[in-house]
Amino acid sequence: MLDLFQIGADYDDACRGLTPIIRIIRLGVFPIVQIGIPLLLIILGTIDLGKAVISSDDKEVKAAQSRLVKRCIYAVAIFFVVTLVTVLMSIISGTANDDDVQGSDDWRACWDIAGRR
Repeated sequence: MLDLFQIGADYDDACRGLTPIIRIIRLGVFPIVQIGIPLLLIILGTIDLGKAVISSDDKEVKAAQSRLVKRCIYAVAIFFVVTLVTVLMSIISGTANDDDVQGSDDWRACWDIAGRR
């Protein structure tokens, strides 16, 4: 947990004091969104399906199966959102290396530095 709030000289150069916030997002929020929410969706879908199977109602089992499939699709989509955002930001920073856009390398360096443990 202390890794999230370490500030050093190389961090301040790239992030201009925003390192703690970026570390919380990169090492705290993103893993929860990428792993926690999909796990929760799949567990809740499995519980719903288990309840439907125990009730022995065919109509309820089919409805629970369709909800479980939808939740699994949502879980996969949510899992890849973080990766997609990171890849898009890398592409944008790679194409924005013109002299017209200043600071495009700074935010990428800050993102990389904040991701180190």
